[in-house]
Amino acid sequence: MNLFEVMKDAFMPFIDGDKKPLHVGEVMNLWFYLHGTEQTLRYDQHAYNLAQDPDLKKKIEDIIENVHRPMIKELTQFFKDEGIPLPYVGPEKIIGEYKGMPEGAELNDEEIANLIAYNLVVGITAATRGITESVRSDVGYLFAKYHMMKVTFSLTFKVIMQEKGWLRVPPYYMTGKE
Repeated sequence: MNLFEVMKDAFMPFIDGDKKPLHVGEVMNLWFYLHGTEQTLRYDQHAYNLAQDPDLKKKIEDIIENVHRPMIKELTQFFKDEGIPLPYVGPEKIIGEYKGMPEGAELNDEEIANLIAYNLVVGITAATRGITESVRSDVGYLFAKYHMMKVTFSLTFKVIMQEKGWLRVPPYYMTGKE
């Protein structure tokens, strides 16, 4: 079962036909999501330059090319079609090898992985908000799709974080009762 196809089939009957104008909440959520995704892409590009672990670099490349770039492309076109001004976040970061930073000044692989995980949580939460606050079905579909893209990536990313010992777990709660 392809969840994206199920979602598309569920939303399609509501997407066809005349569309009402976007309400201000939808525009705000869409604008915030595009801006956040653009900004996160910049962080990912910077993280790629700093990461040392080859598996982490592959996952960063995966999230850039298969999660964030497709979202940005689709949202940018949606904004143009709807007449929404695009947020400005500056140019993309150059991908390269940077070895000139002093030791301790750059993020290590564990810090990079945990920042990516945190950004995934923020993106999933923002997409959930977009789903619940959207009235137009096409907007709800976009947020549902982005939610699933980030959840799907998160599931595979958590595995690598566990394998590398980077996943930080809060202390276990003990009631003191035996």
